[in-house]
Amino acid sequence: MVRGFEDVWRPPVRLRAKHPEGRPQVETGSAIRSRLARVAARTPEVMVKVTGRTRDPGHLAAHLTYITRNGELAAESRDGWEIVGRRDVIDMARDWATAQIADSRSRPNSPFSIALILSMPAGTDAIGLRDAAHQFALATFGERHDYVLALHTDTGHPHVHLTVRALGDDGRRLNPKKADLEVWRQGFAQALRDHGIGAEATPRRARGVTRKPERTALRKIRDRAEAGRGEPGRVQRSTYQEAGRAAFGGDNSPRQWEERTLRRQRQVRALYEAQAKLLRLSAGVEDRQLGEAVLRFLADMPAPDTQRLALARQLRGANARQALETSRQRDGPSRSR
Repeated sequence: MVRGFEDVWRPPVRLRAKHPEGRPQVETGSAIRSRLARVAARTPEVMVKVTGRTRDPGHLAAHLTYITRNGELAAESRDGWEIVGRRDVIDMARDWATAQIADSRSRPNSPFSIALILSMPAGTDAIGLRDAAHQFALATFGERHDYVLALHTDTGHPHVHLTVRALGDDGRRLNPKKADLEVWRQGFAQALRDHGIGAEATPRRARGVTRKPERTALRKIRDRAEAGRGEPGRVQRSTYQEAGRAAFGGDNSPRQWEERTLRRQRQVRALYEAQAKLLRLSAGVEDRQLGEAVLRFLADMPAPDTQRLALARQLRGANARQALETSRQRDGPSRSR
C-alpha cells in the first residue's frame, strides 16, 4: 500500500476516540485492499440521513403512524417483536411519550425521537436491507435506546425508516453530530455486506464528487418559490447572484473554497494513481488486476466542479437558448422556393 493512501477515505469530520455509539474500526492492509476493490467496482454507497425530530406526543404518534402507513405495515422493535396495527403503534408512542414526560431532566424542547432513513439504490434486495438495518440498529442503539423500524418498498428504491427514542434507558439522550453519521454509515455498510449486499461508505471526494447535495430545507424553499408559493430564500438569491457574476460578469476567478476543493482532489487523484501503479508492479495477478481496475475508475472519475460554476453554465445555456428563440421569432419562418 502507498503510504498515506488511507487519507483518500479519511472522514470529513474528526471522529471521537470514544464514540458513544461504537468506535470506528481501524482498517488493516487487507481491509484497505478489499475496500479499494469495492470502490473501483463502484459498489453502491449507503445513505444514512437524519430526517427530523419529534417534540411532543402528538407529533411522535403522527410520525410513527406515517412510517407504518397507519399501522398497515409491520414494523420491528428493539427486541424483535412485530408492531402490527394502529393500536400497537399508538401504544408505543404513548409509552415513549410517558417516559419522556416523566423524566425530570427533560427540557420543554427536548426531542422525543430521532428519525433516520437508511437506503440503498433501486434493485437492492429489500428483505436483506431490512435485516441489515435491524442488525445495524441493534448494534448501534440497542444497548441504550428503544427504536422501531419499518421497510418501505413503494418508491423507486427500498429504504428503511428507523425512529430511535431520544431518551436512553440510562437517562442519557441521543444527540447525533456529523461524526455520528459517519460512524453510522460505516456500520450500516458493514451490516449490508454481512447480509450479502455489496455496500460502501466513502466520503464524496473519494469518488470525485465535489458538489454537496442540496439540503432538504433549502430544496423545499426552492420548490415553493418555483411553484409560485413563496419568495426565493436568502441562500438561493445569493447563489444565483454569485453564478450570474460568473456567467456574465467575467468573475471566473476561483473562490478560496474552490481552490481548496481542487487542491484536495488533485491529492486524491495522485494517491489513486500511485496506488494503481504500485499494484501493477506486484507479482500477484489479483493485485495487477486491481491496479488496472483502479486506473479505469480514475479515468472515469468526474472532473472537479462547484455549484457556483455549474449554475453559471446553466445560466449561460439558458441565455443562449433564449437568444436563439428570440432570433427565430424576429426572422420569422423561412419561405420555401
